[in-house]
Amino acid sequence: MGNLINEALSMGWMAMALLVGLLIYFQVSISDPVAKKRATFKTFIGIIAAFLMFVAIANYKNNFYGENRLLPVSLVMITATTFMLALYFTNLGALLKIGGFMFFVAAFLSGYGNWLPQVEGGFPPKEEKLDFSSMTPQQLADEGEKIIFGGIGQNKVQGAIGKGQCPLCHAFHQGMLGERAPNLIGLPERAGKERLEDPKYSKGKPAAREYAQKEAFPGSGTAENGQEYIAESHACPSCYVVAGYGVKGTNDKESPMPAIHKPPISLSLPELAAVDTWLYVREGREAPSYEEIIKSYEKFIPEADRPKQQEEKAAGPASALLADGSEPVDQIFAKAQCVSCHTIPGIPGATGTIGPKLEEGTNAPLRIKDKDYKGSAKSTPEYIMESIVDPSAYVVKPFPDNTMPKVFGQKLSAGALKKIVDYLSQVKAGAPPPKIS
Repeated sequence: MGNLINEALSMGWMAMALLVGLLIYFQVSISDPVAKKRATFKTFIGIIAAFLMFVAIANYKNNFYGENRLLPVSLVMITATTFMLALYFTNLGALLKIGGFMFFVAAFLSGYGNWLPQVEGGFPPKEEKLDFSSMTPQQLADEGEKIIFGGIGQNKVQGAIGKGQCPLCHAFHQGMLGERAPNLIGLPERAGKERLEDPKYSKGKPAAREYAQKEAFPGSGTAENGQEYIAESHACPSCYVVAGYGVKGTNDKESPMPAIHKPPISLSLPELAAVDTWLYVREGREAPSYEEIIKSYEKFIPEADRPKQQEEKAAGPASALLADGSEPVDQIFAKAQCVSCHTIPGIPGATGTIGPKLEEGTNAPLRIKDKDYKGSAKSTPEYIMESIVDPSAYVVKPFPDNTMPKVFGQKLSAGALKKIVDYLSQVKAGAPPPKIS
């Protein structure tokens, strides 16, 4: 309030001086004592009104861009001033009262509008390109945690998913869900001591491998140390498949995991270096240098396949969406990794067998009538939506419960969910799949 008064005084000192001059003039020029008192009182009222007016203007100026919602105070003060003047300046009373009423209505509407929750407008914040190469190991690890989980401190939150989408399949702590891929506890140590020494890995002999891919690319060879194994497993998941985690029906020869330097995830080499650094730091181990990690990825990712450097930017917040609904439905399925777990007729690459085949135009009506159904859906679209946001409402046999993450209701926009529901509602067994729009 002190700042408002000071600014009001600085803005209105000339007007105040003028009014004081008028007061002296009335004192000198008016001989009738009664008239002189009345003129003096009205001048005094005018001085107070002018002061309130300038305080109102100062308040408006100070709080126009603020968030304390005090703008209506200016209108209230002007309203009070006009009604006060109307009492003592009867010849202008009607006009002042009309003006006061208008300001009163404006103050009410403004106050109600400021009472409502406010949304700040303006341009979105500028995205700054990150210089991963100049970061300390801890800074790199923090960026890696953001990429994996969406934010620092989110690594123990079930369902936290970042740009890398790793928690959709992997668990990182004991007791966390992640049945579709190996738990990554102790990975830096296990990578060198267990994986590379496994005869099925065929270290140094890629041609002897019995997996879907022999090498990440012709001539790349195999990993020679733990960090190179981590890099190879990211770049070429089907070069070595941990027993029990392969695509069903392939006898663990093919991995359901996509190469994460390619779409839809497309992590750049610096981002992959940040992810790997976090895997070491969270174990209390000294991570390889940034340059060493980059070199390990360059061994398994040819230059033509490396995401461009301009794609590097700060990892999104924990609430960042996997798909915003502007994409075609096949891209939405890919971004949400549905294609890794489900077979979806008409969707390229959707050949997963970890979850049931999604012919929901046929399946949904039958499942709603099943005695084991625990949901509340009454129609096919309602069932599909429910199965996305609450997968445990009905568990298709013989697939186990809790295999599908329960985070897609938060990670997909309403538009993206609608496109999925609309598409799957049209998919029927034995019928041609719908067109991708």
